[in-house]
Amino acid sequence: MTKIDPAKLKKVSVSLPFGIGSAEWEADPTERRAAWSLYVELVTRIAVQPLETDQGLLREALTSLYNLFPVTRQVLKDAGPDVGASRDSVGGIAIAVLNNGLRPFLAKWHPLLQTWEAQRPPHLSPKEHERNWIEESQLRSELESLRKDLEQYANALAEIVGVDL
Repeated sequence: MTKIDPAKLKKVSVSLPFGIGSAEWEADPTERRAAWSLYVELVTRIAVQPLETDQGLLREALTSLYNLFPVTRQVLKDAGPDVGASRDSVGGIAIAVLNNGLRPFLAKWHPLLQTWEAQRPPHLSPKEHERNWIEESQLRSELESLRKDLEQYANALAEIVGVDL
């Protein structure tokens, strides 16, 4: 087992979304590297960028969110067990965000949007068809709420890494 130099530990205190609460612990270099990887994946996606009414496709936003699952799994697998699985660890936080935040959102909206997409007439573009969907504004509203929670998660990851926002 690798010994961790106490000087390389960084005490962090983060506030988390999705009912996870807050956590405080000393993040080691393994957790900080994993947090950096997760942070970069998160902030470079549409997931944490506002999606204005006249911009983008809802399908693209949902796909971007869905793709956080395999990315997060890979980061955690690559980091190994030292990244943790408890509530006060990068691994535990990442798993909770997937299971408490993203999974319920996607489980609700993915099949509803998929059903609507299957009804698109050939003469309408995907964007026009989305605009005609009665649920479009509700999904955009919930997507914005989720985005704010993911932004809070990104800020927590930045705190763990030591990135100044």
